[in-house]
Amino acid sequence: MEENFLTSARQLFGYYRELGKKTLDQVPDEQLFWTPGSEGNSLAVIVKHLHGNMLSRWTDFLESDGEKEWRERDDEFVGDLDSRAEVERLYAEGWDCVEKALKGLEGKHVSQLVYIRNQGHTVMEAVQRQLGHYAYHIGQMVLLGKLLVGDNWTSLSIPRGESKTFNAQKFSQEASRKHFTEDN
Repeated sequence: MEENFLTSARQLFGYYRELGKKTLDQVPDEQLFWTPGSEGNSLAVIVKHLHGNMLSRWTDFLESDGEKEWRERDDEFVGDLDSRAEVERLYAEGWDCVEKALKGLEGKHVSQLVYIRNQGHTVMEAVQRQLGHYAYHIGQMVLLGKLLVGDNWTSLSIPRGESKTFNAQKFSQEASRKHFTEDN
């Protein structure tokens, strides 16, 4: 079960990484920095926050607290990025850190305790916590992307009005056991 959990988690993190990347790819450069009001975050700020969180949580994942002393969380919400290249670099660097840490995990680690802000979590709980956190922010990114791109948005899932066709294609295949991300 532990190896299945880790395999599934790796696939889900990869899925959310790709959703965010496909969102960033569709948004024009200048729109990456648009903020929807004083309490909102631009795509660039969301990426900056994800980057900070990912480096903090996943660096030395099994050995040190996930809230690193060097992390400046409040600064992650300052909109000071100014280029697509910088946004994409931070996005890739954050996700690369996550994937490297996940790759190093084995089934024997799943019940091991790790800490986030001095609060103990099993590895399984910590992975689920971060998966939920990242899915939350990727969802924000997708919504912002859809709003910014408007009618030029290319669906990242089943396009509107195509559910019946999609389902017919799925049900025309022999039933099998595989992760839903294997079709993307």
